[in-house]
Amino acid sequence: MTDIAPPIHLSAALAGLVAKAAPSIVSVRSHRSRSSGFAWRPGLVVTADEALAEEGEFAVTVPGGDSAPAQLVGRDPTTDVALLRIDRSDLPPLPLTATTLAVGALAVAVGSDDGAPIAALGVVSREGGPLRSLRGGEIDARIELDLRLRRRAEGGVALDASGSAFGMAVFGPRRRVLVVPAATIERVATRLASDGRIPRGYLGLGLHPVALTDGGGAGAMVMSVDPKGPGAAAGVLQGDVIVALNGEPIRHVQALLRALGPDRVGQTVTLDLRRAGETRQLSLTIGERPAA
Repeated sequence: MTDIAPPIHLSAALAGLVAKAAPSIVSVRSHRSRSSGFAWRPGLVVTADEALAEEGEFAVTVPGGDSAPAQLVGRDPTTDVALLRIDRSDLPPLPLTATTLAVGALAVAVGSDDGAPIAALGVVSREGGPLRSLRGGEIDARIELDLRLRRRAEGGVALDASGSAFGMAVFGPRRRVLVVPAATIERVATRLASDGRIPRGYLGLGLHPVALTDGGGAGAMVMSVDPKGPGAAAGVLQGDVIVALNGEPIRHVQALLRALGPDRVGQTVTLDLRRAGETRQLSLTIGERPAA
């Protein structure tokens, strides 16, 4: 029979995990938005990009209630990671640990509300391998938590039963609680700290899904062409219908766009397309998406 710790011992252990992480957790304020973040490196705070306003000033409230202005270093909507810089050296960076989690394992999400720690207890409800987010970002592991996360706790850390921070708690579709894993945060935040942005692939084409009349299947009709983009350089014309990329059929426009990750910038791909009833092949070198 498995020994189970008495509830009072479990309660004390969980409280201890939160207390240990709390000095590294901050509240993040932006225009009409409140969320959480954590000290990743000295003077650098990681937070959830989705919870951060698109413009305006940013500030953080550190443990104890003091407020400090923050500057946006960079953000990557595809992985939901944003990086802020603050002029504070007293926040201890929180080590992140890439760990394998079992479904059913306890997990604690720790955030901050105006400098005071807030926490939620739950379990790992789903765990899986790498995936691409709906916006095309490369996520190193799929981790879902079954817990009730406050809106202001989004961007805080997810802890396992040993107190190791294995990622950042964020909201996914239908307010499911997802975790941006440690490996993803380290990769993206490091790139943001050095370059300020994550490059994304760019075709320079406005696409619309269409059903193929002959043989069934789907394609992507070219509705517009950036005259200075990679598509125009490759000879793609408005009205063309792209049916395959590197021989792989186009099943959905979003799937095509999600494939344009940072690793694709500079790569040459083959487009199979239909133009005026004829099938053609074009070579296209994927560019880097211009800054908005």
